[in-house]
Amino acid sequence: MKRLLVLMIFFFAQGQFFAQEHVGISLEDVLIKVQESNASIKVSEYEAKMAKYDYRFSNSIFLPQVSVSHTGLATTNPLMAFGSKLNQEILTQADFNPDLLNDPDQIENYATKISVEQPLINLDGFYQRKAAKTTMEAKELQAMRTRDYLNFEAQKAYGQLQLAHQAVAVLQKAFEAANANLNTAQNSYDQGLLQKADLLEVKVRVTEVSDQLKTAKSNVQNASDYLAFLMNEHGGVIYEPSEELVPVRPGGPLEGSLENRADVKAMGLVSEAYKANMKADKMTFLPRLNAFASYEMYDDEIFRADANGYIIGASLSWDVFKGSQRFSKAGKSKTNYEKAKQEYEQYVAKSSMELQRTKRMVENAESRLQTSELAMEQSEESLRIRTNRFKEGLEKTTDLLMAEATYAEKQLAYYQNIFEYNQAQSLLTFLTKE
Repeated sequence: MKRLLVLMIFFFAQGQFFAQEHVGISLEDVLIKVQESNASIKVSEYEAKMAKYDYRFSNSIFLPQVSVSHTGLATTNPLMAFGSKLNQEILTQADFNPDLLNDPDQIENYATKISVEQPLINLDGFYQRKAAKTTMEAKELQAMRTRDYLNFEAQKAYGQLQLAHQAVAVLQKAFEAANANLNTAQNSYDQGLLQKADLLEVKVRVTEVSDQLKTAKSNVQNASDYLAFLMNEHGGVIYEPSEELVPVRPGGPLEGSLENRADVKAMGLVSEAYKANMKADKMTFLPRLNAFASYEMYDDEIFRADANGYIIGASLSWDVFKGSQRFSKAGKSKTNYEKAKQEYEQYVAKSSMELQRTKRMVENAESRLQTSELAMEQSEESLRIRTNRFKEGLEKTTDLLMAEATYAEKQLAYYQNIFEYNQAQSLLTFLTKE
């Protein structure tokens, strides 16, 4: 009865597993979809685009500002009325009558004005523009590195999917073998050739493998959900890898300059941007030179221009002292630059350490892979011998169960080592990619 219940639970779980939609997928398809649709990649590209617009905003230190306005007013203010007539070029000798000057009639004035302001020398703006350009380049490199990282993460997720499916396949065979052994044990028990304790031990083994298989299938679903998340797709499907989990060895030596890696270059550019900002804050102590011009048209009727005039000039302005604002800002920007330099040096040192650690990781993973392959072959042969001897009644139940469990364990360990080796190689590729 207990065995029947275990089988019912197992087949129910099988039904639930296969009832879900199964979708075959290759690593190449995963990488393409991640690069096209991943949300983190889109966010990094938006950040790069915003930095690009910040850089364009700095064009204002070179380009003129042009504005057009049309103003209408009616006034009896003595000064405004006299000035409006003067601008309209309709002033006569009679307008100099003191009574009219002191108490003028209402006058309407319509003015159209075109103004142009042209920066000439703004040294702080030059360095601010340089900082904006450097920041833009850093954001673009960071976006590139985000793509590289998501490429690595997608390979890792695909490997986890392969490993989870491989675990299901191994445990499925282990479950079938355990059931076959249970049938043999049951027959032997019915014939009085096996004690009840041994039969119960076999049943416990069947239950244990059933639980492990259920967990393995949950891992398949978890790996599929994470893969769907990376591809920015809806979860709930079971992805089936079209490629087997085998060791992937690089075609050649992986050698790259750490300083040319996108993220390291981006950190260096961030430091340069802080340096440019520091210089920009220092330049605020110097004067600014700007040119300006305006063309003005006046009339006492709307959208008319019987009178006109222009103004051309230049302005040299110098904020000699603004409390302690500029001193504090300059000190802060210098501190930010020193901090950024320290962070860059720390990042390079940490990246170098991670690269050396990963190289050792690859060597260790390859050694473990070879060892686990031999161990799997040995346990498979041991299980074959013990299974044949058990069928002939020449082997203890406990020894058979131990050999069966060992073989499944060695298989899982072998595929786990393949996964770890592939991930170490993938990480090394990621860390050496320029």
